[in-house]
Amino acid sequence: MSTRNHLAPWKSNFIERSGAAVFLALLVLVTQPLCSALAQTAHNDRPGYEYDPYNGEEIMELCAGCHGEFGQGGADGEYPRLAGLPEDYLISQMRAFISRERESIPMIPYANERDTPEQDLLDISIFLSRLKLMKRMPKIPEDMDSYEKLLIASQVFNVPRLEGDHVGGEKLYKHQCQKCHGEAGVGRGSTPLLAGQYTVYLRQQIEFFRGGVRENQKMDKYLLPLSNEDVEKLLAYLSIADD
Repeated sequence: MSTRNHLAPWKSNFIERSGAAVFLALLVLVTQPLCSALAQTAHNDRPGYEYDPYNGEEIMELCAGCHGEFGQGGADGEYPRLAGLPEDYLISQMRAFISRERESIPMIPYANERDTPEQDLLDISIFLSRLKLMKRMPKIPEDMDSYEKLLIASQVFNVPRLEGDHVGGEKLYKHQCQKCHGEAGVGRGSTPLLAGQYTVYLRQQIEFFRGGVRENQKMDKYLLPLSNEDVEKLLAYLSIADD
């Protein structure tokens, strides 16, 4: 386990180039999750474990190749958004990847018993759970240069709108999904958010559940009765639920 008392390289380079006012404005945006993490290091339910946000940040640099620098996902939705997913959910899924209960070829080199000690598993899960993505551009100084604007814009995340029966999808969501996944798909407890997740990824996972690739009796209860048309209605609604 390694610790580093500094920001990621691109953040440090930005600080060196920017004026004090611009730096302070961006600092609030890019380090809020890290500051929050530093303020909450004790996990009484895990005796002997102390959260190391710098280790989490370091591991994140490895995850960023697929899941994005801010945990926003990538490859047009092939790799899911991880930022802001519940800590317990991320931990459970990491354990499932390591045990091969959940199969994923791209995850094999990163989530395995040899390369993923418990400290790392917990640190990256907690780090990701505390990352926050912006839904829209904040107010920025008019004289900020284009590259600095680009750095901020890279943190803005919104799922593209999927055309379809949004009203019918909302009705289906409230009947089939809301109890576990929360109002408007924002997640509940250790159950992941659905709104704000890539449509491509959600469709794939629904197919995995319905096809038995991913086994979950609770999900089977709600997904198996749905028609393909119902699934598309749900996805259409979820694509706009966090707007």
